[in-house]
Amino acid sequence: MAISRAQLLKELLPGLNALFGMEYSRYGEEHKEIYDTEKSERSFEEETKLSGFSAAPVKNEGSAIAYDNAQEAFTARYNHETIALGFSITEEAIEDNLYDSLSSRYTKSLARAMAYTKQVKAASVLNNGFSAGVYAGGDGVALFSTSHPLISGGVNSNTPSTQSDLNETSLEAAVIQIAAWTDERGLLIAAKPTKLIVPPNLMFVSKRLLDTELRVGTADNDINAIKQLGSIPGGYSVNNYLTDPNAWFLCTDVPNGLKHFVRSPLANSMDGDFDTGNVRYKARERYSFGFSDPLGMFGSSGSS
Repeated sequence: MAISRAQLLKELLPGLNALFGMEYSRYGEEHKEIYDTEKSERSFEEETKLSGFSAAPVKNEGSAIAYDNAQEAFTARYNHETIALGFSITEEAIEDNLYDSLSSRYTKSLARAMAYTKQVKAASVLNNGFSAGVYAGGDGVALFSTSHPLISGGVNSNTPSTQSDLNETSLEAAVIQIAAWTDERGLLIAAKPTKLIVPPNLMFVSKRLLDTELRVGTADNDINAIKQLGSIPGGYSVNNYLTDPNAWFLCTDVPNGLKHFVRSPLANSMDGDFDTGNVRYKARERYSFGFSDPLGMFGSSGSS
């Protein structure tokens, strides 16, 4: 007795969804090392950075207390995109009992395609982080800039003044530079790096810089200060979707940095087409990647 299309859909869907999920998780997790994920209930999200207050003054006896007003520094906007793709299995393939092997292969390919797009879009924020224009943040400059404007009139810099390759000297300089960041009113925020993000080309350099007990590339018996001080407690993470083999990045503990908003989580569905007799399977999700406070990340494009 031939299996009906309705029965086929009912029996195939749970297995395909499970197969999709396993394959998707193999490729679609690297962004979690960089982004904080939040839910969204709107077609877009906006986050406004407030200036905070100036340093609290001394109140003399009998005098009135001083009041301050927080100001809006800038607004970052996240526009969600819908990502979707599907495949179909012909009625003839179903008749010839090919639906099982075909659907398995197609589902794995679909999962990889969806995961690939997500990781490319996530890495795009870093890959284009040294360019302004359409890639500029809410403060009007590139994600990585030496001139992030402050309400106080000063600037913050989250990139070296002269781009440098990843090495002991440049990494130590970055840690020191991050520690000097101030808020919009010019108050030190005691920022610290948390994790090093590198392309595959720099994974071996990162391992030596962060995990060796002694300094790299020297015969002296000096300790590796970066490791001993725990300057980068989260270690390093390799992102396979970074396009510049010399660029490297540091996540910091500054809140509201790089964010991933999920408007509609990944969903799979399957149905039959009456006219063609084909069975169709699709995947869809809706999300956005971006950054609110650029101080959530430090980056160097490398000197090469």
